[in-house]
Amino acid sequence: MKHIGLDSRLTRQMSVGMKRYAIELAQRLPRVAPEFAYVMFDRGSNFSFAEQVALPRAMRKARVDLAHFLSLYAPVLAPRPYVVTIHDLIHLRFPQFFKTKVGPYYRTAVRYMARRAARVITDDERTVHDLERFLKVDRSRVRVIPLGVEERFLGSVAPRERTRPYFLYVGNHRAHKDLTTLFEAWGGLPERHEFDLYLTGHNDLQISLFSLQRPSRRIVFLGDVDANDLPSLYAGAVALVHPSLREGFGLPMIEAMASRTAVVACEDAAPGVLEGAMLTFPARDAAAMRTRMEWLIEDEGLRTALVNEGRARAEGLTWDRCARATADVYREVLEELA
Repeated sequence: MKHIGLDSRLTRQMSVGMKRYAIELAQRLPRVAPEFAYVMFDRGSNFSFAEQVALPRAMRKARVDLAHFLSLYAPVLAPRPYVVTIHDLIHLRFPQFFKTKVGPYYRTAVRYMARRAARVITDDERTVHDLERFLKVDRSRVRVIPLGVEERFLGSVAPRERTRPYFLYVGNHRAHKDLTTLFEAWGGLPERHEFDLYLTGHNDLQISLFSLQRPSRRIVFLGDVDANDLPSLYAGAVALVHPSLREGFGLPMIEAMASRTAVVACEDAAPGVLEGAMLTFPARDAAAMRTRMEWLIEDEGLRTALVNEGRARAEGLTWDRCARATADVYREVLEELA
């Protein structure tokens, strides 16, 4: 039996989505792909001696046949053969939104690691082009495996109680999420539409939102939302609104669909597997986003059709499927090296 070394660390640099991916694969791979034995490596912060030296040493000592680094925060001199997952290259697409030291790390360490990998796994076809463009990775070694949705979003959930209907944004407030376009779109809705706008997280924005709010509708920052409350929060919304300029996959979109909620998203952020199951608009086009939001308010038939199609897509995008497809990549690499 071949041994797979899983870098299952959950580190401070990893996003919520990256952590969810690592958790789900570490839990599910032993069950859905028992033809391999798995060795978990869960210690070592990023950019530390433990990561760069101790982790590769431990993998060699354990004599794993193949290593899988579940994020791009990995040892530069990783023991080969290995697979690495790179969810997106947003930091290289929009360098103006991030610290200047991030770009050099991607262009040196991540590029070197990706080009040495037996396979690079990513979430969506768009990132394949970015891997070619920014890291010079041969696309023949890239495998696209869409992420999954947790079972709790597919269950029967009572919608969140509310005083007024609301649109919902779920995610962080970084610049590439383009919340300015969302505020402009929502603020431009006709007066007759009394719909609040809910956002997860605290109001850490450096802009004033006072002029957008009225007695008949308001912007609500929900603070840190417990993961168990998310299904009802999605289920109570008119729609999830997602203006982000780019996503690796965008878990909130599939979670909303699983919760029977319509989605309005920037076309450059919508994953290919969800094409046709949501309304999309061009990047930074607040007028187009507002129009789609109005469609969902005024056209119940359209909203129902999107909810039904989205739910059907979500039911097929399970984490078990993601784990099984990942194990198939392991088999492919090991057979190639045999």
